[in-house]
Amino acid sequence: MSTPSTQTRVIGHWIGGAHRASTSGRTAPVYNPATGAVQAEVALADQVEIDEAIAAADEGFRAWSAFSIAKRQGVLFAFRELLNSRKGELAELITSEHGKVVSDAMGEILRGQEVVELATGFPHLIKGAYSENASTGVDVFSIKQPLGVVGVISPFNFPVMVPLWFAPIAIAAGNAVVLKPSEKDPSAALWLAELWAEAGLPAGVFTVLQGDKLAVDGLLHSPIVQSISFVGSTPIAQYIYETASRNGKRVQALGGAKNHMLVLPDADLDLVADQAVNAGFGAAGERCMAISVVLAVEPVADELIAKVTERIAKLRIGNGAGQDGVEPDMGPLITDVHRDKVASYVDIAEADGATVVVDGRGFTVAGHEDGFFFGPTLLDHVPTTSRAYTEEIFGPVLSVVRVESYDEGLALINSGEFGNGTAIFTNDGGAARRFQHEVQVGMIGINVPIPVPVAYHSFGGWKKSLFGDAKAYGVHGFDFFTREKAITSRWLDPATRALGEHGGINLGFPQNT
Repeated sequence: MSTPSTQTRVIGHWIGGAHRASTSGRTAPVYNPATGAVQAEVALADQVEIDEAIAAADEGFRAWSAFSIAKRQGVLFAFRELLNSRKGELAELITSEHGKVVSDAMGEILRGQEVVELATGFPHLIKGAYSENASTGVDVFSIKQPLGVVGVISPFNFPVMVPLWFAPIAIAAGNAVVLKPSEKDPSAALWLAELWAEAGLPAGVFTVLQGDKLAVDGLLHSPIVQSISFVGSTPIAQYIYETASRNGKRVQALGGAKNHMLVLPDADLDLVADQAVNAGFGAAGERCMAISVVLAVEPVADELIAKVTERIAKLRIGNGAGQDGVEPDMGPLITDVHRDKVASYVDIAEADGATVVVDGRGFTVAGHEDGFFFGPTLLDHVPTTSRAYTEEIFGPVLSVVRVESYDEGLALINSGEFGNGTAIFTNDGGAARRFQHEVQVGMIGINVPIPVPVAYHSFGGWKKSLFGDAKAYGVHGFDFFTREKAITSRWLDPATRALGEHGGINLGFPQNT
């Protein structure tokens, strides 16, 4: 936390349909991870600003929820078209604050856009049901209504995709969204807010509240906020879930992961090596769906390690924005603090007896010596008791654990505390089918290393990778952001009413006839 200088740009909030400068006097630095330089300061909201943002969202909800389905759908379609036409500038903005390669940032946007496209078809997904004459002369039907003001707390690693997992569905269903982005890369949230306004979304329906734990707790404790959607580390997900639930809110809190790739002896090792590198080092490993452990069923480990090592040697590491029209394969980590934390896990693995096959510690890029770079790292013989194996590293570190059988590999996956994603690589359909049935993980890839479901399915893991009531997006998302009313209705037939036949007195529990 710091006080901004007069020369430093301060990134503020979006409240009531407009940019709002902060008066809290609290800020945090926003870095360019490729250079290590502070490029801006982001405001950290105080309680007055938190209350103002939530109140503006509540006012926006009251107006927006009264809009017809047709009008809401028109705004969603307009937002989709604007996002599609201007996604290039958004990708560059992501890279400038996060550090990921521009093409990777573009991929993030496109996966988020899939959810926007799902949301454009929302009328089908929020309609109720009707049962005529459920009892004699009685009809029963249900309607779905929005929750109200909903909170979204998003992580630094996907500053656009994660907000788009939640906001379009919540907005389509008639809610107002308060987004608390990561203070490490806050500008993309404001870019989205401007786009929503341009698409015709009324003021207050999409709010951006910059901040730290104070802003998070403000959302968790506000009696106006009806639900919380969160993606981040497991300890924070558990805190979000427990605190918000205690305050009577719906919660979907997606936590951390330790994703394994089980490689059977019959697998195509060139395919495995390609996908292990892609899934282990893409976005510098800062993905909750990254593959961080390869379970190599012997005798494939030595050959596979050799193939992965060959591929690592060809990777280009540098500024994610590229240079002279050439884009690197991998950019820097988000901060120097996180880079040092990743390095500490390699130290732990080595101390615990692992072999460092490729060492990314101390990696620098010419001309960007102060950037937060960490080279791709490959570890072999990693003990399953080491913290480097059991804990989420969230960096470009790929660990190889040698196992003797499918059963041994499966047991390791199922014994872990996380259950986010996993993959099996094999040419045996029977083995793959058995794996998808037996593995205790929420998202499974078969010869696919990062099995993030398409938008019309839902994203979420098991065990300590998901806390709360629902997964993200898909049908789960629409169920989460609406609540149902069931209505039982009787209209007497005019002829019956004229005869004075009204059913009479009966104090027993109502029965269907």
